[in-house]
Amino acid sequence: MFDFGELLNKLDSIVLFRGVTRGEVLASLRRLLDSEEGSGRIALYADFVSELFRHGYDFGSYLMDAVSEDENDYIKLRSENLEIPDVLANCLREELGIFTELSGLTSQDLRVFTGYHGYLPEFSSTKFDFVSEYERRALNVGSTGYGIYAKNVMFRVVDGEITPLRSPDKTKLSHLIGYESQREQLIGNTLAFLENRPCANTLLYGDAGTGKSSSVKAVANYFAPKGLRLIEMRKDQLRDIPHVMESVRDNPLKFIIFIDDLSFSADDDNFSSLKAILEGSASVQSPNTVIYVTSNRRHLVKESFSDRDGDDIHRGDTMQEQISMSERFGLVILFTKPSKQGYLEIVRGLFEEMKLEWSDDVEVKACAFALRKGGFTPRAAEQFVDSCAAQEMKIAEEK
Repeated sequence: MFDFGELLNKLDSIVLFRGVTRGEVLASLRRLLDSEEGSGRIALYADFVSELFRHGYDFGSYLMDAVSEDENDYIKLRSENLEIPDVLANCLREELGIFTELSGLTSQDLRVFTGYHGYLPEFSSTKFDFVSEYERRALNVGSTGYGIYAKNVMFRVVDGEITPLRSPDKTKLSHLIGYESQREQLIGNTLAFLENRPCANTLLYGDAGTGKSSSVKAVANYFAPKGLRLIEMRKDQLRDIPHVMESVRDNPLKFIIFIDDLSFSADDDNFSSLKAILEGSASVQSPNTVIYVTSNRRHLVKESFSDRDGDDIHRGDTMQEQISMSERFGLVILFTKPSKQGYLEIVRGLFEEMKLEWSDDVEVKACAFALRKGGFTPRAAEQFVDSCAAQEMKIAEEK
């Protein structure tokens, strides 16, 4: 039987994992344990279970996830292979012991505490040895990460802060058909990056709908277990890239700074920002970041015939500077629209993957669909297959 007063004191004493105790789950538990008998304990119990259910149904598992993802002084020093002061190591051990004890708390224990014998919702609770589990995860912090990076793979920058994507792209490399040589280049460069071998900032350019963005995100998902994360940024955030790189410089993970569908007008100030970052990679770019950019234009700058007739005295030099942006990327990968046959091979491959039945009639419909969509592209192939799958599901439901 728990000594709830002592358990409350132990929760209040936690310092290293203070962020975990301030989370709404443990905050609601603390309010329950701190309540006087007959002062609404049933409602406080329901508040606690409601908050827990937002994260799952197992209290011990919730605690393990929260502790593992917490960004604290110990894990920061550990990730940088720095010496851990004895006072910090002792603090860690004692607090992990509290979480071990806490993970043994059951819904029955709290039902007794409320003094209520009617219906109260139950929750599961798996008891963990937090000391050994935390040590195991700390040993692998270079691939598992900590803080927001432990649970998430893809991020964006909001008001200067790196924030997890709520609905990240789940594309897998196995879902992408065609463009094998292009993806092999991208995979090889990314693997070199992860293995601390020479790698290159990369430009993926070519026709719209050919899978450039999907390839980058699929590579990020594929290598996530090896410690790769992706931070997506917009063109108007290019000036923030040095700040973002600096904020993750000491993180043990590796990061792709991803800029999708990039192009510039001739007088765009953001052009100079990207140029400075690429040219100053030795001093500006942190060793655990690489830049991947997708664009429909190799030279990134939108150019009209009137641009060629401007009044710039050294117009040739200006134009050369604009069109040479792509040369500042160490790796440039071209994605072009497939032929009709290549398009049909993609469609057929997706049909096989989704276990849909192929026929000559399907081939005719696939070609007609592509023409309506403006051409034979992997995007059109995927959209066609999705529509066929939806139709199959509808027919199956009607039977």
